[in-house]
Amino acid sequence: MTDLVTWAELGGSLAAVGGAAYARHAHPAAYWSTVGLPVSVSRLLASYSSTMDACGLTVEPSRWRALAVRATTRREVRPVPPRRGMIRPTSTGLRLRLRLAPGQEPADVMASAERLRHAWGVHAVYVRDVKPGVVELRLVGFDVLRKVRMPRRIDAGLLQVPVALKEDATAFVRDYRAVPHQLVLGATLSGKSMFLRNLITGLATQPVVLVGIDCKRGVELAPFAPRLSALATDPEQAAELLPVLVKEMEDRYDLIKARQGIAPGTPDEEITSDIWGLPENERPAPVVLFIDEVAELFLIATRKEEERRDEMVTQLIRLAQLGRAAGIYLEVCGQRFGAELGKGATMLRAQLTGRVCHRVNDEASAKMALGDIASEAVYAACAVAAELPGLAVVGDTSGGWSRIRTPHLSLADAAATCRETAHLAPDVPALTPFRPYAPPMPVKASGPVAASQPVTD
Repeated sequence: MTDLVTWAELGGSLAAVGGAAYARHAHPAAYWSTVGLPVSVSRLLASYSSTMDACGLTVEPSRWRALAVRATTRREVRPVPPRRGMIRPTSTGLRLRLRLAPGQEPADVMASAERLRHAWGVHAVYVRDVKPGVVELRLVGFDVLRKVRMPRRIDAGLLQVPVALKEDATAFVRDYRAVPHQLVLGATLSGKSMFLRNLITGLATQPVVLVGIDCKRGVELAPFAPRLSALATDPEQAAELLPVLVKEMEDRYDLIKARQGIAPGTPDEEITSDIWGLPENERPAPVVLFIDEVAELFLIATRKEEERRDEMVTQLIRLAQLGRAAGIYLEVCGQRFGAELGKGATMLRAQLTGRVCHRVNDEASAKMALGDIASEAVYAACAVAAELPGLAVVGDTSGGWSRIRTPHLSLADAAATCRETAHLAPDVPALTPFRPYAPPMPVKASGPVAASQPVTD
């Protein structure tokens, strides 16, 4: 009987260990909430002082504190770690704030992030500067990019779209007001189309004019036709659409200048240099231009096509340079975008502040997107595996960068959202000739239809 109980206890322990190992691999969020969170909190509380000392994040105590310790406890005075705030658990990790000791800076804590990760047994540690003297540690318990789950609560306003999940478990919000124009690069099947799909779906629910240029005969953007105000499916149509957008931009500048020419006694807050300072009843709707496979606009075969190409590139550069104040924003997508495309390519790329680089086929393509941001971002983009579609490196010209991954969104769901929000498309008369044809939705019968009866005498 004793042997039977012993074997039962051993079998139960093995089953528990096996179940925990399976949950950690198959359901990391559930494993973190039940096992990982208590263990990591215990490690943090038990080893906080010693870990900070080993990482070189402690300082000598003040003279008054040293005298007080000697007078009350008569023990050796030890270095003081940063003061720790309350630990706040989350569904993906932990958050706590540290008040830095005199002489410390946030860079000291950032340099020790990898050591803290190993000491406390978490997947990653990220440091954010909150205010002078205070930093926030965000501990991530598992790889959140392996199975993307967007946060439930995301604060997003007009022209702000939570399009992906960052590696620190926060949402990557595409903010057109902060980053007007963006370049999205990626090889075939890298997830570039999924990124674009999520972005269009997020903007479809807002009062924004959506314009598309898809030189792949519209196979990427045609499913969203009910919500698009204009769509060009080849370079010839794009050459006709771009001058209309430039004319729309010039008209908006005339509207802004007319507003600036008001009476001298007008308050300063009513004087504006862009459309966002105009009264709401006078403000035109913002325009977002999506360009898929931008290289198709640069490729030429004849002399006549070269002239058309030069005109289109000039108009794109004008939109990139002057469009922000007029509320016109660019989202340029392609597999490769460098100087070899032709005249004007480098100048256009320099105007695209935001950069998103999915998996690419060579290091040169990653350098085109991220080389002027940080060399570490280039190496991170080259390390993206083909088994993780949607994984990308995002950055801007300020030098900051991080890894993101776009959640999966089926084409059917995205197209359904665009059909349901078609009435939100603002009316722009100049774009009416370019509005794509959207077939009407089939009307379902509300009830059974009675069968017809033959006429009898």
